[in-house]
Amino acid sequence: MHSWHSKKEIQNYINQNLHSDLHSLLLKKSPFSEVSMQEIVQQIKGKQVAQKKFPFLLKDGIIFPPQLNLEQSSSEKTALYKSEILKGKKFIDLTSGFGIDAYYLAKNFENITLVEQNSYLLEIVEHNWNILGKKAKFINQKLEDFLEQNKENFDVTYLDPARRDQNKNKVFLLEDLSPNILEIQDQLLSISESVIIKLSPLIDLKYLISVLKNISKIEIIAVRNDVKEIVVFLSKNYSGEIICRCVNLESDEKEFCFKINEEKNAAAGYSEPEKFIYIPNNTILKAGIFNLISERFKLKKLHPNTHLYTSDIKIEDFPGRILEMEVIDSKRIKKKAQFNLVSKNYPLKPEEIKKKYQLKDGGEQYLIFTQSKKGKIILKSV
Repeated sequence: MHSWHSKKEIQNYINQNLHSDLHSLLLKKSPFSEVSMQEIVQQIKGKQVAQKKFPFLLKDGIIFPPQLNLEQSSSEKTALYKSEILKGKKFIDLTSGFGIDAYYLAKNFENITLVEQNSYLLEIVEHNWNILGKKAKFINQKLEDFLEQNKENFDVTYLDPARRDQNKNKVFLLEDLSPNILEIQDQLLSISESVIIKLSPLIDLKYLISVLKNISKIEIIAVRNDVKEIVVFLSKNYSGEIICRCVNLESDEKEFCFKINEEKNAAAGYSEPEKFIYIPNNTILKAGIFNLISERFKLKKLHPNTHLYTSDIKIEDFPGRILEMEVIDSKRIKKKAQFNLVSKNYPLKPEEIKKKYQLKDGGEQYLIFTQSKKGKIILKSV
């Protein structure tokens, strides 16, 4: 690694410019002969991202990679959550990247191996792990070549496949990822008892179940209702039912677990709006368990295509938002009033509703435009 990273005057310059305009900085000449302004800006960007995504890296001497590698890295929150459910003796990350997941996931393992084909990136990770006092075996090799030559077995194998093609366009199907998971899934299960694959939150769960073997569990992980990743667990020789877990981190909501086949056998009841309206969080919507939620919590749906639920009593454990509401006529909506607008199974989008009724965003009250089985309705917070 370049020696300039450890020089105090360069680190001070980086820290002093954390809030500077980076485009303007790039037009300037570097004040240091041994480092370019482009390299300095890369470190400033890295620290800016680290403040939000992985604050544990805000230490002297830590080196940050180019922006794309930072974008692809897990956040500290999701990585820490995954570390709490994994333990064993030998752990391998076959797509190490910037090493955030590996850093946390490997906390409960004795032996850690990181494989990464980008030598520059792996060098950065090795340098950072030395500063953080973390030990691992670092292998600079293409994943496919490693699998061909490897004779070792692991308790847990972890992968976070690249979700961009050669033209840097986003891809989602498993066969389009790098590596192609469908081509190597048998090899992965031959070297490990458990294989864990992190995937895009946009991937279709039914497709996933249809193409992957030995799935034991799927985790849908959100942070404050923003679904960040889908994590699939493959277990050697597993042929039982698939468990799905919906987790909304940094919220008061309890996780929701179910067996994949439960939705097929569940039946929803229907009703016009009662005292309470239930809005499922985005992990539930991603899971597509619209009938199961109705059955499990004894709630009624407003309409087959309206994923809102209702009841006369408050069910505290519901994974989502619970609002006490009433049906109102549109004439009761005051102009310039402030609401959190929700449009579900309704012809107008929130922006169009806001314009039509001259409303402002925000505040404490909710206004929901939706449909029940009897037709269009407007619901307002009580």
